[in-house]
Amino acid sequence: RLNVLANVVRKPLEDIFCEFGGILASRDDFMGSGDVKYHLGMSLDRPTTSGKMIHLSLVANPSHLEAVNPVVVGKTRAKQFYSNDTARKKTMGVLLHGDASFSGQGIVYETMGLSDLHNYTTGGTVHIIVNNQIGFTTDPKSSRSSPYCSDGAKGIGAPVFHVNGDDPEAVAFACNAAVEFRQKFSKDVVVDIVCYRLHGHNEIDQPTFTQPTMYAHIAQHPNTLQIYSEKLLGEGTIDETRFSEMKSKTLQTFESAFERSKSAVPNASNWLESKWKGFKGPDQRSRVLNTGCDLEKLQEVGKAICSIPDEFNVHPVVARIMKQRKTMFETGKDLDWATGEALAYGTLCLENINVRLSGQDSERGTFSHRHAVLHDQKNENTYVPLNHINPGQARFDVCNSSLSEFAVLGFELGYSMENPNSLVLWEGQFGDFVNTAQVIIDQFISSGEQKWLRQSGLVMLLPHGYDGQGPEHSSAH
Repeated sequence: RLNVLANVVRKPLEDIFCEFGGILASRDDFMGSGDVKYHLGMSLDRPTTSGKMIHLSLVANPSHLEAVNPVVVGKTRAKQFYSNDTARKKTMGVLLHGDASFSGQGIVYETMGLSDLHNYTTGGTVHIIVNNQIGFTTDPKSSRSSPYCSDGAKGIGAPVFHVNGDDPEAVAFACNAAVEFRQKFSKDVVVDIVCYRLHGHNEIDQPTFTQPTMYAHIAQHPNTLQIYSEKLLGEGTIDETRFSEMKSKTLQTFESAFERSKSAVPNASNWLESKWKGFKGPDQRSRVLNTGCDLEKLQEVGKAICSIPDEFNVHPVVARIMKQRKTMFETGKDLDWATGEALAYGTLCLENINVRLSGQDSERGTFSHRHAVLHDQKNENTYVPLNHINPGQARFDVCNSSLSEFAVLGFELGYSMENPNSLVLWEGQFGDFVNTAQVIIDQFISSGEQKWLRQSGLVMLLPHGYDGQGPEHSSAH
């Protein structure tokens, strides 16, 4: 993680040293959380060897490392939407995994399960497994039932490149091949870098307590720098003088940055995304705004959500519901929840606010109440009334998700981070079913701003339509 921060997204080394020195925690204007420093995010516009610029965005993640997977994929999808990247070739997600977590954490498969769904696909994600052949203190034979840690990817037909981590050129070749595959076929792809963990699980861990033989081998094994430098020297690509210069220059860069870190002044803008500039922090008060709108606009939306094209063969029961809604608008009486919700979404779309509602059976609604997407009874064509209010309106997307709460809530959270001037909603099929997504709530939604200065406007809908019918659907916790 530190390597990615320093060498890929080019986070200034003095900033990294500064954070480890505890300077942030001693400042009143920063929200210290005690989270480990390599969980912070970062973004950068970085030049490439072709001369083009590439924007890199490293998403902040919690200690539940694989939990960030759907957040990244959702944010990628949002970037594609707002940049009109319909081919999904200009924005790509890269997920870094551990071997034990890739095979052990269900969220990995739940996220991969979204990869080819039309409302969730990003045109392929590149998965890179840093395969240390150990999970903290647990051997592979105790942590998975498959030969390879990457075998879960077979469930979606993703190709897997297994490559020796001690061969940098082979790793580069495999990663290039993975990206080319993704760009050509728009599918997920996995690179399994088989390597080892030089030290313990963290800075103070002692791995020989549990893997004495493995770590005896590691102690005798030449490191990657030594192996690769000997190869380059042996083939005459570089000489000893050049190698010594490169090594000393790198170490001097580290030392100079460490000295600068002692007087560095970190800036909140290093973490806060510019799109959220001007939004209130948790310690600031905001005035209560009038969120109503005039009757004329409500009637415009009301007319649209009750109108069905003449050639569209709507279900008789749905036609009756639409007729009832039309009566509601004509009389101004007995408006129900679903109609009020549709008015809210429609008026936002007229104000150029994009709306995305996602969840299990959200298009029709669990209780057969919403009917946001109508289905032709003869040819199965669909019609979304809220997208036919006014030619200049914003888009309304309602998405039936896979049968996942954890991954889909994480996806919508990531989607919501990209644009504060939008409405992104996740709906639990029942309010009680939110408990399988609790990790996203605990680690991101309720604590992300405290830990990483990350803001989101996500709305969660937790319906309790079976209240009083027992703990399975109505505990309302």
